[in-house]
Amino acid sequence: MKTKIAIVGAGPSGLLLGQLLHKAGIDNIIIERQTPEYILGRIRAGVLEQGTADLLREAGVSERMEKEGLIHDGFELAIGGRLEHIDLKKLTGGKTVVVYGQTEVTRDLMNARKACGAQTIYQADNVAIHDMKSAAPYITYEKDGVTQRIDCDYVAGCDGYHGVSRKSIPADVLTEYERVYPFGWLGVLADTPPVHDELIYAQHERGFALCSMRSATRTRYYVQVPMTEKVEDWSDERFWDELRQRIPAEQAAKLVTGPSIEKSIAPLRSFVVEPMQYGNLFLLGDAAHIVPPTGAKGLNLAASDVNTMYRILCKVYQEGRTDLLEKYSEICLRRIWKAERFSWWLTSMMHDFPENDAFTKRMQQTELEYFVGSIAGRTTIAENYVGLPYEAVE
Repeated sequence: MKTKIAIVGAGPSGLLLGQLLHKAGIDNIIIERQTPEYILGRIRAGVLEQGTADLLREAGVSERMEKEGLIHDGFELAIGGRLEHIDLKKLTGGKTVVVYGQTEVTRDLMNARKACGAQTIYQADNVAIHDMKSAAPYITYEKDGVTQRIDCDYVAGCDGYHGVSRKSIPADVLTEYERVYPFGWLGVLADTPPVHDELIYAQHERGFALCSMRSATRTRYYVQVPMTEKVEDWSDERFWDELRQRIPAEQAAKLVTGPSIEKSIAPLRSFVVEPMQYGNLFLLGDAAHIVPPTGAKGLNLAASDVNTMYRILCKVYQEGRTDLLEKYSEICLRRIWKAERFSWWLTSMMHDFPENDAFTKRMQQTELEYFVGSIAGRTTIAENYVGLPYEAVE
């Protein structure tokens, strides 16, 4: 087989890149080691930046998002038992976010790819990327016991943190930056109405809590726990009791509880690899960077990588601008590090760090109070939360 772009990974970033390229008339094939059902079974984030929502519209896959997504003009910070409203729309000149689950984004993209007939190869084993530094890279994989080969111009590695793409680059070429946090998020998905019409990020002496949602009838709640905790030790009743203690009394009184549909503990990590390209292999999304979920940036950063890669490839095939390929990594990394900073900062402000002494805890509290007590501070939070602008590819 031969194609222009071989995309490794059929998660949202790979599917979105494939959809945009298809609409632009640029042939591509997606290779994925899992089944579609496995991918759709993963529970992930659900807050889409303005730029991500606009990119989905450009890709022609926004119909269901427009109908079912919840547009949020702001969110709440719970500090000292009170709510502090961050008015995104007012502070950013009209920008908003859309609450729409990553699973639903993925489903929409899968359906669009199936409808247009573009090729996706699922359950591809032993994927390997070859000759990345040459003008003729290729991918091999096994399907039903037979080794197959795809020749291409460029490879887009959209296969996540544990995927083969980053591991295919010589280790001495890459520089890795990482911060592992000493706690995780215990998350519960439940078919209950949200406790509030906007997301609540709660700082509390017992630890951080987040009240989120997937729809008007499905909620997603989180509480900070030590990484030594085990899911099986947390009954639904224990979880709801802990959540009530960490959110303001007025919201705790309104909390509607119910049986959990899904329950898991997610570790928190900040991770960036530089550069994000090696020859004609380009890394996108979690293959190149991880952020703590506090700032809702994971999927959105992947979308900004897709935007940059797509714009570059359009200019490569439509204008012959192959010089732009060398700019991919530096363009992406400028935005990535700013998003990493915001996610790190919000995580540092909102969570309880057991190792912090009394002075550090007071400084943490004071900094957060300063930001929410200042229009400039609130604006900084708002413009980062809705997403910084995409850099033009020129």
